Amino acid sequence: MKRFCILSFVAVIVGIMAGCAVGPDFRRPDVPDTKGYTDTPLAPETASAPGVGGDAQRFIPGRDIPAQWWTLFQSKNLDSLIRRALAESPTLASAQAALRQAQENRRAKLGEFFPSLDSKFSANRQKFTGASFGQPNQTGGLFTLYNASLSISYTLDLFGGTRRGLEELKAKVDYQRYLLEGSYLTLTSNIVTTAVQEASLRARIRAMTEVLAAEEKQLALVEQQFDLGGASRPDVLAQQTQLAQSRATLPPLEKQLAQSRHQLAVLAGKPPGEAAALPEFELTDLQLLRELPLSLPSSLVRQRPDILAAEELLHAACAQIGVATADLFPKLTISGNYGSQTTILTDIFSNGTNIWSIGAGLLQPIFRGGELTAKRRAAIAAYDQAEAQYQETVLQAFQNVADVLRALENDAETLKAQIDTEAAARESLELARDQYELGAVSYLVLLNAERQHQQARLTLAQAQAARFADTAALYLALGGGWWNKEKQTEGKKPD
Repeated sequence: MKRFCILSFVAVIVGIMAGCAVGPDFRRPDVPDTKGYTDTPLAPETASAPGVGGDAQRFIPGRDIPAQWWTLFQSKNLDSLIRRALAESPTLASAQAALRQAQENRRAKLGEFFPSLDSKFSANRQKFTGASFGQPNQTGGLFTLYNASLSISYTLDLFGGTRRGLEELKAKVDYQRYLLEGSYLTLTSNIVTTAVQEASLRARIRAMTEVLAAEEKQLALVEQQFDLGGASRPDVLAQQTQLAQSRATLPPLEKQLAQSRHQLAVLAGKPPGEAAALPEFELTDLQLLRELPLSLPSSLVRQRPDILAAEELLHAACAQIGVATADLFPKLTISGNYGSQTTILTDIFSNGTNIWSIGAGLLQPIFRGGELTAKRRAAIAAYDQAEAQYQETVLQAFQNVADVLRALENDAETLKAQIDTEAAARESLELARDQYELGAVSYLVLLNAERQHQQARLTLAQAQAARFADTAALYLALGGGWWNKEKQTEGKKPD
């Protein structure tokens, strides 16, 4: 009968799980009431120009984004490098570990919904005297008391404090999950932009090398003319100065190229010393996307990892208000104990040695010096802070997209103008060289034409790279398509 009572007690306390949850219920923030990102409508498509990176690009509103968006550049080297980085990056490993930690903390919190059951065995050697029983004349003695028991206790979640705590930890799990997706997106976009930067530097170095070769030929020509009396000593010195200045621009470009290679190695989870094993990138190896997705503002707030992470922090702050509110209300704890107690070890669990107890305790905070109410007010303030930070994150995301959209338009115009500038500078240089050889223009005119062409070649390579970098920046600003990972995985055929 006693054992049945204990089992019934366990069944009852496990079944008492329902109850009101105090504190506010979380509601997702409303979608911003805005139709677009920029103050003026976007052009139907960007400007076009001949050559690398000169294709016109048009925006497709509402088009979804593939998870592996970088494959749209159609570069096998880029795809293989990113896959290697995703497998070996310590940044992703750190974010994955943080997510696992949050998941285990949530699982630990789930244990509070169940009674705690503990087993205990103890052996105590004691000495007693007759005075212990009010009979000092009686002789005392020694004995050993053995105790084996099971104890159970359960604190009822009457006001939902435990549930709100679990809700908070669930929000923190989602927060870490979105941070992981953000790390994934940041890593892939950094690799793309660094690869584009490397390709740009290679193009600029190649252009400068060609400029140096032309200037060396020009110097040889001027020196020959000087020997024949057709040029002055200042003309020779001027060409030597121009050549030296051009050579001085090459080491900084090579330094930047080396740094880009080192950065790619680190992004791929490798030491910089292994950068030589990485693939090399050229602008001609990349395909500029002609159609670009443009998510609606209402969709952006539901797909950018940083916005969703800020939303989960807001959710956690809301749940914390419920936890602080529940601490103001009574806590009911029920406990029980069943076991055996005897002075003879072999008689443990024998008839007549059973002991049991059952009880309940009610704790109602009465006076804590304002501690509990102050904690609740602090939780409310933390929620207000999280809400403001969420709004700021949304505004910054919208600005990010707007900046990229304008960059796509303006950089396309810049490239078009720069191609025209380079063509004009090249034609002007060729004309100046022909005229100089015929003695029709001064050497100063030739030097000026060389400088203009040199600058045009360098800025052209930068303008071409900007088109690719802007495209990658748009995919980053729109969230990178992480929500389509499972779709792509399901769509793959087994090897």
